[in-house]
Amino acid sequence: MRGVSQGKMCGAVGLKGPPEHSQIPPQMVSQDFEFDARRERTTFAELSTMWHHSNFSPRTLPLEFRFFNRFKSQNSKEMEWPNCTDEYEKLVIRMSTPRVVIDNAVFSSATLIKIDSARRHGILLDAVQVLTDLNLSIKKAYISADGKWFMDVFHVTDQYGNKITDESVLKYIEQSLGNIHHGRTNRSNGLTVLELTGADRVGLLSEVFAVLADLQCDVVESKVWTHNGRIASLIYVRDCNSGSTIEDSQKINKIELRLRNVLKGDNDIRSAKISVSMAVVHTERRLHQMMFADRDYERTPILKFTSANPLVNVQNWTGRGYSVVNVQCKDRTRLLFDVVCNLTDMEYVVFHATINTDGDRAYLEFYIRHKDGTPISSEPERQRVIQCLKAAVERRASEGVQLELCTEDRQGLLAEVMRTFRENGLNVTRADISTIGNMATNVFYVTDAIGNPVDSKIIESVRQKIGLSNLEVKELPLINHQQAEGENQAVGIGGAVLLSIGSLVRRNLYHLGLIKSCS
Repeated sequence: MRGVSQGKMCGAVGLKGPPEHSQIPPQMVSQDFEFDARRERTTFAELSTMWHHSNFSPRTLPLEFRFFNRFKSQNSKEMEWPNCTDEYEKLVIRMSTPRVVIDNAVFSSATLIKIDSARRHGILLDAVQVLTDLNLSIKKAYISADGKWFMDVFHVTDQYGNKITDESVLKYIEQSLGNIHHGRTNRSNGLTVLELTGADRVGLLSEVFAVLADLQCDVVESKVWTHNGRIASLIYVRDCNSGSTIEDSQKINKIELRLRNVLKGDNDIRSAKISVSMAVVHTERRLHQMMFADRDYERTPILKFTSANPLVNVQNWTGRGYSVVNVQCKDRTRLLFDVVCNLTDMEYVVFHATINTDGDRAYLEFYIRHKDGTPISSEPERQRVIQCLKAAVERRASEGVQLELCTEDRQGLLAEVMRTFRENGLNVTRADISTIGNMATNVFYVTDAIGNPVDSKIIESVRQKIGLSNLEVKELPLINHQQAEGENQAVGIGGAVLLSIGSLVRRNLYHLGLIKSCS
């Protein structure tokens, strides 16, 4: 067991009843949980729960220091404080710092990660982002964020279905999750960032990268998504001659002008957009935001997609004041990130959620409200949420053949590769372009011009032109769906919500270690 708390997370502290602001009904709190201020040993996670459920506030905190003084003496070796830090400042730091416990002993099929922290908007997305950025698969999750506290349990594996055993990775996960309250921003590291959105068409990327090569821009990294006939791309470039950020305003204006003309084409005069900056937030989250702003969810697809459409259902749970969102689709890595990212950017707060996988299927259920505490209020809004979540799932769907280009980087490489794709009628539906040292490692997903699978003879012809050893056909990563012991629960989706808020909260409290039984 890793982390500060070696026992149950927030366990053993009970309540005679939930606080007034809590949405948890009194009968759902175990009567075994007596609030006992005379306990001799109190873990910080337990103390945090006392603070939350007792409605402590900065005004009443001085009256409760007897609890924290006992905790201070028990954990004096855990954290060193500057001499100027007073008790209240220490308390605020402790309460705002997430507590993380990682356990590899509970389940044979997955690594268990528990998090509890003070709640703020976006903290769930930050936690999921940490896990998905490590290419971890989230097999199950139990989320509870009612009141002012945030408590989650994640069952994760690597992309091959194995538990996480590397100590350095486990330590990195623990440290990263423990710092999510600071927020995360990725800097461009001396690169100029180009943001492009517009109408997708066969050969568009070939024209884009040809323009950049002509303007002496070296593409270091890029991600490209397409959906419903629209394209969004983040391209990180530097000046070919100086190898540094492009700061010449005249050159930046020229880049913007020429790329805008390429994006406009003949049919996208108004909606084509390009912007230039020196820093960007998380790349994939930004791509979601760009496509959402472009309203890709409202548009009719031009290409033919072969993946099964996700099923999304939204209903209001009037008695509890929640809107209940069910998503059922094919499982894949980063699925939970994509859904939570869009709920967060649409200004919804997830109060409870259960995520489950069974074979190659994923079942996600969320209990949400607006930031002001109200549920979805109209039929148009409900339909918009359904459209947006379907789009969030589909944007990263891997359509077509996966090709991997690995070769020594050189000026104009991407322009040459994309031109070869275009000349052979290949359409790029998604791209992940990166440069490590002097090596270019690029992944492309390609279809024919109307979205159908590409003939194998055409693929071989393209490989011959680019280089058989440089361009390889890769299989999609297999997601190993091992069944977790004793946890085969599938959340259905249909005309009625199958799980009541009572059963959801009880199950989540059980998995969070707050009650002894979920029955």
